[in-house]
Amino acid sequence: MNYLPIDIPLAIESLPEMLNGLVTTITVTAIVLALGMVISLPMSLARMSTSALLSVPASLFVLFFRGAPLLILLYLVYYGFGQIESLREGPLWFILGSAFACAIIGLTLNHVAFMVDVVRGSLQAVPAGLLEASAALGISPRDTFREIHLPLALRYGLKAYQNEVVMFTKGTAVISVVTIVDLTAVANAVFERTYDPFTPMITAAFLYWALVSLIRLGFRQLESYLNRHLRTQDAAERMDAARRIAGLIRSVGMLKPLRALFVREPVL
Repeated sequence: MNYLPIDIPLAIESLPEMLNGLVTTITVTAIVLALGMVISLPMSLARMSTSALLSVPASLFVLFFRGAPLLILLYLVYYGFGQIESLREGPLWFILGSAFACAIIGLTLNHVAFMVDVVRGSLQAVPAGLLEASAALGISPRDTFREIHLPLALRYGLKAYQNEVVMFTKGTAVISVVTIVDLTAVANAVFERTYDPFTPMITAAFLYWALVSLIRLGFRQLESYLNRHLRTQDAAERMDAARRIAGLIRSVGMLKPLRALFVREPVL
């Protein structure tokens, strides 16, 4: 009798199919993350703008798409747009008629809404004194943003961006509802074929965990690369402290002979 909730032979048999679904998940994730990074920066700048013509629409975009459930958003994009006759007969139907494109659109709208606040918080975390100093040195605002503001914002917002990427990667499992054959869709297909709910779902969960672990490892390496100057500074400070301690020890060692000259030991 098998006491394990997972059928090992079935997991091995379905693994190639699962890996194909994982490739689809990675492809969708990579495309949406790239689009989100490109779109979220100007959206963040618009939301930070003092002009109401820019900040109000950007704020309304974030307010709506952060509050809209991703599953409902995908249903509206994939199934809802198909009910509009002008769209079906228009030039954009070759995009809106594709399940893959609709999944990309729905995920991007949701991801950008969260990324706007991540980017905005990172830009606002840069000390204002640095920007004022660059202006005092005569550096143009464009060069200041490109060479100082944006690189520092990237470093400050890396942790928040990592959390968003991890949560988004796991959230892509909902695209199976719009006929995308991703990892979750493959697991559901194996379940419907074998009536085994544990093996495909546990296998899929393990593959998601492996993917998320690789993402976290990549972010850890990136953080280590961006903060490499801090390690050098810490090493220099530790070396300086070691030299001071060594000098203090040598000073104490030199005082011992002088103490013997001026302090007479009691005679017992």
